[in-house]
Amino acid sequence: MRYDSVIKGATIIDGQNQPPYVADVAIIDDEIVAIGQLDTSNADVIVNARGLVLSPGFIDVHTHDDTNVIRMPECIPKISQGVTTTIVGNCGISASPAVLKAAPPDPMNLLGEQKDFKYPTFASYVEAVNHAQPAVNVAALVGHTTLRNNVMDDLYRTATPDEIDAMKKALRQALDDGALGLSTGLAYASAKSCEESEVLALTQELSRVNAIYTTHLRTEFEGILDAMDEAFRVGMAAKVPVVISHLKCAGAGNWGRTVEVLKKMDKARQAQDVGCDCYPYTASSSTLDLKQVTDEYPIFITWSDPHPELAGQMLSHIADDLNLSLMETAKKLQPAGAVYHNMDAQDVERVLQYPLTMIGSDGLPNDPHPHPRLWGAFPRVLGYYCRERKLFPLSTAIHKMTGLSAQRFNLTKRGEIKVGYFADLVLFNPDEIIDTANFHQPKQVAKGIQTVWVNGKISYQLSTEVQGRHGRFLRRKITEPANNQIMEMNS
Repeated sequence: MRYDSVIKGATIIDGQNQPPYVADVAIIDDEIVAIGQLDTSNADVIVNARGLVLSPGFIDVHTHDDTNVIRMPECIPKISQGVTTTIVGNCGISASPAVLKAAPPDPMNLLGEQKDFKYPTFASYVEAVNHAQPAVNVAALVGHTTLRNNVMDDLYRTATPDEIDAMKKALRQALDDGALGLSTGLAYASAKSCEESEVLALTQELSRVNAIYTTHLRTEFEGILDAMDEAFRVGMAAKVPVVISHLKCAGAGNWGRTVEVLKKMDKARQAQDVGCDCYPYTASSSTLDLKQVTDEYPIFITWSDPHPELAGQMLSHIADDLNLSLMETAKKLQPAGAVYHNMDAQDVERVLQYPLTMIGSDGLPNDPHPHPRLWGAFPRVLGYYCRERKLFPLSTAIHKMTGLSAQRFNLTKRGEIKVGYFADLVLFNPDEIIDTANFHQPKQVAKGIQTVWVNGKISYQLSTEVQGRHGRFLRRKITEPANNQIMEMNS
C-alpha cells in the first residue's frame, strides 16, 4: 500500500482521554489508514514528528464565524491555533436561514452587515460554504433570533402561534438539510421577551431527528440558577440534549457561585443529557449591553457605529473625557461592542476542569479590536491552564477540544485519531504551545503549532501559514425515524 503521507514518531494523544503513546500515522486521501510502526519507504511525504504531540484537530464548538468562513475562507485565526472544525450559529444568531429587510438587529450585527446575510435557506448556506471551501470544516446550528427576525415585526414580545408555526417549518427544513440543532440567545433583548413555551415548541422539532439544543442562558448574573432550570426543563420536555453556552458566573456579586452552578449541572446530568462549553478567559465580549454597564469591573469599547473615534478605550475613560455618566456614555456610543472584565479566575478554572466542559472560543471575527480568544483560546488551554496551571493532564485537555466535542455534536469520524477516521490533525510542541494574543494586541498567531492537516491535506504550517483550503461543510448525522438506521452525511 502506498501512503500519501506518514507522520513519523509522534507522541499521539488520540482524543479519547487515554495516555499518550508513540507511533506513526499514515494518511491516504482524507483518511487515517494505519497507526503503528510503519514502513515509510512507500510514502510520498514523510513528516518527522519526534518530540512533538499529534492530536486530533481542535473543534471550536462555539463560534460566530458564520459569514466569515465564506468571506474570509483562509480562516487564519482558527487554523493557526489548530482548529480544524468550527461550529457556527451560536447564541441564537445564524447566517441562515435568514431574510433581512433592514440592518441586522442586535446581536445579529455581530455576524456582519445586511449584505452579508445572503442565505434565505440552510441549503443555500451549505452550498456557499462548500463553494468557498474554507480552510476549516464548518458545521452549523440554526439561531432562534434569526428565525424570529424572519417572521416577527417586533422582537420585543413573545411569538404568536402562527409565527411559531412558521419558525418550526423553517427549522424543520434546516434540520432536514443537515443543521446540528437549535441555539438560543435568551439574554439578548431581541429574544429575552419570548416565553419558555416558544422555545419548547421549537425544541420539540429537534427530538424528531436527534438534534441538539444549545443556549446562551437568559442570564449569567444573579439569576443564573433559575436560567439553568429553564434550559433543563426545555431539554427534559423535548427529550433533547442541552448544552449551556460559555458557562460562567458574570458580575462581581456572582463570583464564586460556580460551586453552586456545577452542583446543579451534576444534579441535572443524573436525569438528562447535558453539557457546557467554556472559553479560557476572565472577560466576555459582545455588543454593548446597557444592562451590563457598571463600575464594578472594567469595560473596554471595541467599536462604535456613531463614534468610531472613541473605540479602543475603557468606557470609564471615555465617560471622564465627555464629562458624562457611564450609562449616558454607553447610550451615546450605541450600537457598539465591548469587552467586559466580569469574571473571577477561580470560577473560570472550576468550569474548565468540569468533566462535561468542552472548549469554545466565542471569538468575534468582525470586531476591529477582538477579544484575544479569537486567536488564542485553544493554545491558552494547553499552554497556560494545562502546562502552567496544571488543571488537568494534556490528554484531558485534548479530549475537551476534540473527542468530547465530536461526540456531543455528532460529528461522524472526527475528533479522534483512529484508523478509518478523517485525518483532521494537529502537530504541536507541548513545551512551547501558548497563546500570544492579548487584550492590547489581540490579533497574534499562537506559538507551538507546527502543522495542521484538514481532511488529510496539510493546511497550515508555522513557517508558511495557510497552505491550501481543504475544509468541508459537515452535515448532522441523520437518524431515520422509520428504521433508526444511521446515514453518514459528512461530505
